[in-house]
Amino acid sequence: MASADDQSQAGRAALAALCQTYWYPLYAFARRRGHSPPDAQDLTQGFFLHVLEHQTLSQVDRLKGKFRSFLLACFQNYVSVEAQRAHRLKRGGNCRFVSLDLETAEDRYRLEPTDYLTAETIFEARWALTLLAHAMTLLRLEYLAKGKESVFDTLKAFVGIGETKPQTSYEEAAKALDVGVGTVKTLIHRLRKQYLAVVREEVARTVSDPAEIEGEIRALCDALIAADGRLML
Repeated sequence: MASADDQSQAGRAALAALCQTYWYPLYAFARRRGHSPPDAQDLTQGFFLHVLEHQTLSQVDRLKGKFRSFLLACFQNYVSVEAQRAHRLKRGGNCRFVSLDLETAEDRYRLEPTDYLTAETIFEARWALTLLAHAMTLLRLEYLAKGKESVFDTLKAFVGIGETKPQTSYEEAAKALDVGVGTVKTLIHRLRKQYLAVVREEVARTVSDPAEIEGEIRALCDALIAADGRLML
């Protein structure tokens, strides 16, 4: 997070990476608050441009490093200001500084629950799911770099997100990898430890003090519990 506050080329790249990872929770929040798909897209894109141009992240340490809470507060303020002056940054303009996959946003939003969940609850849970999915992607890249892609793809279900149990058994996984069941269990244990380590690293990117990592992880778990399994990846 500190590197994202740096206005150098490296700092802008760090900020772009955060934007590309965490844009959808803000889009879902805007849609839940009643904004149309085009307006939600404009608000999301325009907000990240505003963050870059006005060095908004320079204030994040004042809130003890809760980046997601800070980002949502800034987004709500931005939306309020935009509504007051009835101005929208148009999609596809020359000012876009980071590529967001906004074309898929509404397809994803159609899967959101339509019941009692508030915009804030959806944002918090979406943030948690986005972080967990991103950690899984990073871990897969690590395995791919070591030539162990088949190991990861076979065993990822034993770590996965939002599933009560894997569809593959230990025996089936062992057969697929041509190893014993005991070896499979060891590999799964190792994969889970590595996954948790990557999750911690990703959480660390969004706090300013390592002492806040555990609290942030608990908050993300609470957000998923509050969503009560009503959100899909």
